[in-house]
Amino acid sequence: MTMIGFLACETTLPQDNERAGERRGDAYEHDLMIAALEPAFFAKGFGLQVIDWEAPIGDFTGIDLVMLGSAWDYQDKDRAFLTKLEALEARGITVCNSSKIVRWNITKTYLRKLAKQGSATIPTRWMAEVTADDALAAMDAFGCDQLVVKRQIGAGALGQQLLSRDALPGAEWRFGHAAMIQPFLPAIAEEGELSFIFIDGELSHTLRKRPAKGEYRIQSLYGGSEELHTPSAEEAAAAGAIVAALPFETPLYARIDMLRDTDVGLMVMECELIEPYLYPEQGPELGERLARAIAKRVL
Repeated sequence: MTMIGFLACETTLPQDNERAGERRGDAYEHDLMIAALEPAFFAKGFGLQVIDWEAPIGDFTGIDLVMLGSAWDYQDKDRAFLTKLEALEARGITVCNSSKIVRWNITKTYLRKLAKQGSATIPTRWMAEVTADDALAAMDAFGCDQLVVKRQIGAGALGQQLLSRDALPGAEWRFGHAAMIQPFLPAIAEEGELSFIFIDGELSHTLRKRPAKGEYRIQSLYGGSEELHTPSAEEAAAAGAIVAALPFETPLYARIDMLRDTDVGLMVMECELIEPYLYPEQGPELGERLARAIAKRVL
């Protein structure tokens, strides 16, 4: 039987796993993914094994392909994560998405590369460190009173900060990570963020995601909500153009997160190619689509 590994981490592993720790508040999304994949993979003749990405390399014996799944702590262990993916590939295991793709995607400076190719992106300042003075200077440059400071290597909005001109941190404040600074765009609460799920280069389904009242982050961990969105031809084409611009082979999966600007149109916020949640509740064919795409890679 062809065996597919689904990489998890200690905070997303099921509690009956000996390597599991205290589960994250959004670990139920891991469970929903497994529930969607298992029957579709079984119907294709595949087995599915959830495995901690930090498990010893010997634990991967017999696995033919690994999906990066819910390895949602990689941002604090990025070198070890890449080393493990390369070690798996060296053993002949297909990694999806590949270490080459992960290396390109793991630092958000890839957005600068997409912008140079003509993709519309949110105005961004790239900083090795951010101070309160840096934040104020960025507000002046952007002509805004609020901005968002994000980690260049980050996931799930963890560590992200929203700063306001009238409530800046003290002079001693430091963000503590290589950062990207962007103006806060009210569209995130007004229209919401659009997420386009692509499987093997084809659009599967699209979500509209909104933050909870009084919040600006759209992830479920912060009370965000999502609903199925039927994209216009123009919206689908905008997201598809981002996938077409990627400088490597078609990834097994991609989630393109976009936000609309009244002057520019849809802008890419994130090109999620490592371990994005793929929203199987809104994409009932997700399991079958992934099974067919994986079959092309392992059979």
